[in-house]
Amino acid sequence: MFTTSDFKKGLVIQLDGAPCLITDVTTQSPTARGANTMVKTRYRNLITGQVLDKTFRSGDKVDEADFGRSKGQFLYADGGRGIFMDLTTYEQFEMDEENFKEISPYLLDGTELVLGLFEGRMVNVDLPLTVELTVTETAPVLKNATATAEAKDAILETGLKIKVPPYLESGEKVKVDTRDGRFLSRA
Repeated sequence: MFTTSDFKKGLVIQLDGAPCLITDVTTQSPTARGANTMVKTRYRNLITGQVLDKTFRSGDKVDEADFGRSKGQFLYADGGRGIFMDLTTYEQFEMDEENFKEISPYLLDGTELVLGLFEGRMVNVDLPLTVELTVTETAPVLKNATATAEAKDAILETGLKIKVPPYLESGEKVKVDTRDGRFLSRA
């Protein structure tokens, strides 16, 4: 059991029978005497993917989710679905097409990541913060280009489209931030 004082970003709790990842926590002090402090949370249901808000009173208790994290690996894409493997048990898991299409632009076969497991099934995948991908298509290098010049479009080996500095060429490896899909640096 967790109380509202245990709430923090990244904690997984169980609400309505589903594991929920807390993404934001704020406390609101009462204005009237005798009122309880309110704890406002924003969480993501790890099964449905919905992002919801819920307010708790200070001291409320919630169940701890039967949730674990395990080192895993992306094996391959099968149609629109992704196949992942737990590196400790070698058990394979499948991610449905709807959830997989959000993370697929950052995955190459063999990419290591963290799997979120709830009651023996995979419900979440934590990507590494950065991935290295090869530029497959971009405009030619511009002469006298500097890092402060206008960015140009590039297509990476996974099909991801990003903006890159004008001095980059096709075939170069780049680091990409998986949180917002932006160029960080050359690899």
